Amino acid sequence: MTAVDPSYRQPFRRNLSNAFRETLRPPKQRINRRRQQVSKASGLKSQVWIIGIVLALNLIGLAMILSAGSVVATYEGQSTWYYFQRQGIWFLLGVLAMVATSKIDYRRIGDQVKTILAVTFSLLVLVHVPGFGVNANGATRWVSIFGIPPFQPSELLKLAILIYTAKLLSDRQSALSESQTFYPPVIIFSAAALLVMKQPDLGTVIIVGGLMVIVMFIGGLPILRLTGLVTVGAALTLAVSMSADYRKARLLSFLHPDNDPLNTSYQTFQSLVGIASGGWMGVGPGASRAKWGFLPFAHTDFIYTVIAEEMGFIGAVTVLILFVGLAAFGIRAALKCGDRFGLLLAVGISLWFLLQAFINIGTVIGVLPVTGIPLPFVSFGGTSLLVSMAAVGIILNIDRQGNT
Repeated sequence: MTAVDPSYRQPFRRNLSNAFRETLRPPKQRINRRRQQVSKASGLKSQVWIIGIVLALNLIGLAMILSAGSVVATYEGQSTWYYFQRQGIWFLLGVLAMVATSKIDYRRIGDQVKTILAVTFSLLVLVHVPGFGVNANGATRWVSIFGIPPFQPSELLKLAILIYTAKLLSDRQSALSESQTFYPPVIIFSAAALLVMKQPDLGTVIIVGGLMVIVMFIGGLPILRLTGLVTVGAALTLAVSMSADYRKARLLSFLHPDNDPLNTSYQTFQSLVGIASGGWMGVGPGASRAKWGFLPFAHTDFIYTVIAEEMGFIGAVTVLILFVGLAAFGIRAALKCGDRFGLLLAVGISLWFLLQAFINIGTVIGVLPVTGIPLPFVSFGGTSLLVSMAAVGIILNIDRQGNT
């Protein structure tokens, strides 16, 4: 009789042993293990949702840029695909940036905050150096180095200020009421605001200041100090708005739009006409009439008008829901994070997208003054898209770290 090799039974015995071991494991350990498995599955699902929402916004943006940008390109003597192709390249670079930052531990990014600030301020200074600064539409907001396509440092400033403020507050949890915690971010912001206002770009200053105050509030800084800071900031913003003729005209046209409908209020009126033309279901892809020379900057600051006209009320609300959903999943990732820095950074990035979207949409529908703030992921603009996608990658990393 042939002897039977007992080795074939080893996998069966090993599996049976593991099954008995799991059965005999104390109930509390089994429950904790099951919770970890459920948490990982839930975390993966939330990351899929975040990526899906961001890709949806980008696809909508590319479609609208092809629609509105083709008209602008035709007027400029370019190919009708010019703006679409440029945004498509930035989108691919943005995807690479999102993947890269999602693989980097967000805590390592926090450790490099001084380097990030140094690079950001260096670029902000280069904007004002002849030979490096690039002027467009009467403003010098871009920098070009060694023939590299123009880059807008003020977009990087938004992320840099968020990282710096979140890192500072997380490191000084025991000294939140001290001046050494309150004044450093205010000083950093003030220096950056002076450089950005020299471009000039008041809209970005408002966004960056608002994000800093939001993170400081969530971080636990005293309410009285923050109230004073907001009051002083609002007063300075009003003063700056009234100091230049074009900014003053924008503000007055917002308060009294009927006084100058063919000049200072022209964009707002044309935007409202385009939105009204869309109705519930829209006039159809590519059929917008506002983009044909009636609405300036239809492919950038006022792209939401083209969305509302071509996709209707349903499409416009869908875009708004996507931004709310992105913010909700970002805040969910923050709440799962056991690290204070990760929590503040994820909330700050999430509210950055939501705040900027609301300001852009508010401008388009006439409930806010014209500020020149783009719609994240949707408006034409390479730097804005690249930095925003990198920020999404940070949220994905925070979400994944919170599930491990």
